[in-house]
Parts: sequence; structure tokens; C-alpha cells
Amino acid sequence: MDELVSAKHSDAIGYFQSAGAVPAPRTDPDRWTYVIALSAVAAIGGFLFGFDSGVINGTVDALAHTFGTRAATTGFAVASVLIGCAIGAFVAGTIADRRGRRPTMLLNAVLFLISAICTGFSNSPGFFIASRLAGGLAIGAASVLAPMYISEVAPPQIRGRLASLQQMAIVTGLFCAFLSNDIIARLAGGASATLWLGQPAWRWMFWMEAVPSVAFLVGVYFIPESPRFLVANGKRSDALKIFARIGGNAEALARQIEQSLRGEQRRRLSDLFVQGTRRVAPVVWAGIGLAVFQQLVGINIIFYYGEVLWKAAGATEQWALRINILTGLVNILATIPAMALVDRAGRKPLLLVGSAGMAVTLAAMAIVFGTAPIGPDGTPLLGHGAAVTGLVAANLYVVAFAISWGPVMWVLLGEMFPNRMRGAALAVSGATNWVANFAVTVSFLPLAKAAGLASTYGLYALAAAVSLPFVWIAVRETRGKTLEQMQG
Repeated sequence: MDELVSAKHSDAIGYFQSAGAVPAPRTDPDRWTYVIALSAVAAIGGFLFGFDSGVINGTVDALAHTFGTRAATTGFAVASVLIGCAIGAFVAGTIADRRGRRPTMLLNAVLFLISAICTGFSNSPGFFIASRLAGGLAIGAASVLAPMYISEVAPPQIRGRLASLQQMAIVTGLFCAFLSNDIIARLAGGASATLWLGQPAWRWMFWMEAVPSVAFLVGVYFIPESPRFLVANGKRSDALKIFARIGGNAEALARQIEQSLRGEQRRRLSDLFVQGTRRVAPVVWAGIGLAVFQQLVGINIIFYYGEVLWKAAGATEQWALRINILTGLVNILATIPAMALVDRAGRKPLLLVGSAGMAVTLAAMAIVFGTAPIGPDGTPLLGHGAAVTGLVAANLYVVAFAISWGPVMWVLLGEMFPNRMRGAALAVSGATNWVANFAVTVSFLPLAKAAGLASTYGLYALAAAVSLPFVWIAVRETRGKTLEQMQG
């Protein structure tokens, strides 16, 4: 869950990268502060992406109890948000091109707010799923809109650091959701226990999302439209004013955008095929493979079902929620070196190291659960040593993912495709990632119940192991190359 790159995001990177003749922005503190403020507001969408993805973690058992659902139905209710994510990610770029980045982000903030309120008020599985679908639309759109806007307002010299705000916002949102869930459950005495206004704690867990949603709505209201969108829609003078505040040669930047727009064409799925044939280009298959493997390793099971996982391992609800907080903190800390290493070590080496690390740690988790005695209720009974080993393995697994497949997969998807197919290939790969996320998430509870946690994590370990030769054979290094150098 992690740094997302849209088709428009990659286009914006392309025109800035090719703008070698554009004078460097002046290091005026006021202008840097302005750009950072704009990027921070856009990154709130990433924070909400992470918060909305993680808040479900502490509510799964309470939802099953409230709605009286079985494992498969509960799993679908948890995973239903991902259907909206795939749709939101697929259509957000088109809406933003037609209506503007700022109006689309305002709509997105409203969707987050509606989802937070309605999910908390849900009294039936159907209404809950519909509310989560709305949240999914917002998450999917945020995965596209935040990096798009940031890349289009950030000067080249600090664009990478500002774009990293999105990744950091996502993992921070996850951590804050875990922390909020723990505090609320502790105050109430459990996720199903009654808290303020006579409402159960799990409802307040969802309602907490309304706070950052309102902050996002207010923040977006006060930021300007993307200058690239303004130039593309004939509002050159307005774009020049924004460029003047950001810094740099406003006229030169506007001309560069106009030149890049002349070469753009409407994105078509036919661009994904080898020219003159009906064969899907190998680089497209590589992108789809990256998107699928990032989810088949089961990372979101830790973030969506962490409470269920650790309660099944013998932890109390309070300790399960605290373990989630630890996992969220580890995720944040591991993301920091990933940002520093991706341009130094390269994309492919990080993926290879991450695949190996995840295969080993997931196998360790499978062994821990597989060798534990089974209790009367069918859950493994972990001793102190086994529980510590499982906890360490789980967090090392998160580290292996956070320094590699988490951010690097999205970086590669933004770089690896030739210009002629980049938009269509990103849309297909991004949607595939969300579909794979849905499939893994919705299958976890039934699979764990039928085959056990050991077999379930054994499958994730196998996927991590297979991802290693896939990266070695199918993925090309993109470090140090311009977007224009990428060939299919």
C-alpha cells in the first residue's frame, strides 16, 4: 500500500525531465514553503488512503458479531472497498483531465467524508459494503490524484522529495488508523463495547476518519489548480501566475508544457500491443506481473486482518491492536531508507532483496503456525517463544516489503513503459493491482479457516519465492534513464 503513480503523474515527470533548458527555480524560502504547502495538502489524500485502508483492521470481529456474518461474507465486506479502489484509480485521471485536478480532489474529499460517516452508521452488511465502496472510489482516486498534482506543481530539484510525501502519508495514515483503533478500543473496553453517545466503539473507529476528511476538503479549497491543466485548457495567464509563485522561468515552463501537449494523443488500449501485431507487449506483461506479485505476497493481510491474525495466535484484543501499532511504526521507519536507496541501489536490486526477505520471513511465520498445537476452537496455541518468533518474523516481513515492493513497484510502473503506451499500461497495471488485492483479501478468512494459518502463509511465501526469478528475468533496470529512453 504504498507510493502510487498515475498515468498523468508519469506524463508530468516526462515533461519536466525533458525540460533541460528550463532555468532552475530560485531558492526563495517563501516559494519553497508555498510549494511544500501545496504538496502537503495534496498528500492528505494519501493519508486518507492509508487511514481508510487500515481502520478496518480493528473492526473485523466486531463487524462479524454485529452483522452476524460468516467468514466469507465478512471477508467480502472487508475487501469490498478494493472494488471501488480499482474503479476510482481507473477513472480518476480522465475526470481530472476534463474537470481539473482541484475540483476532482474536492469531490474526492467529499467521498472520504461520506464514506466515514455512513460506514459508522451501517446497520446491515449491504449498507456497510455500499459505504465502503464509496470509500474505495476515494482511495483509488487519491492514489492517482495526489501524485499527479504534486508532480505538476513541484520544481524538478525537489520533486522527488515532495513526491515521497505521498508514500510517507500513506504509511502514516495506516499507523494513525491503528493508533486510533487502539485508543478507542481501550477507552471502551473492546471494539464491540459501548463508547460515546451509546454507540459501539467500532463505529467511532470509522467516524474518526471524518477529521482528516474535513481537513482535506478545507485544504483543497484553498489551493490553486494545477498549472499544467490550466495551460492545457487555454488559461495560460493563470498558469503563469502560479509558476511565478512556485519559482523558475514561468514562460519557459509554459512553453515546455505546450510542446509536450502537442505530442499527446488519446490513450487507447490498442497501444498495449506490439505494433502491427495482436501480441501484448512483453513490457506490459512485466508490469502486470509486478502489480500481481505485490499483492500475492499477502502484505495487506497484515494491514487489514492484523487483529484477527494475532488474536488467532493467542493475543488479547488489546495486545493485537498494540501489535498493529508496532507494525505500522515499522512500516513508516522502513519506508525512509527505501526513499534514499531507490535512486542509489536501483529498482531491480531492491526488488530481488525484498523477494528473498519476504520468502524467508513468510516461511518462518508458516513454520511457527504449523508447528503450534491446535486449541479446541481450531486456533494455534503459541508459546511465548513461538509468539515472539512469529512477531519478529511478521515485522521483518513488513520491513522487507516496505524497502522494496511497496514503493519500488509503483516507481517502476511510472518509468518502465514507452511513452506511446504509458497511459494505457499504467491504467491496466494499476487496476490489476487493486483486483489482485481484492482477491487476496476476500480469500484470506475462508482460506485460513479451511486450510489453517500455516498453509495460508505458506502460499504467500511461495508467491514471494516465485517473484524472485520473475524479477530477475522479466524486469529491466530503469535507474538513471529518462522516460524517453524506455523502449517496449
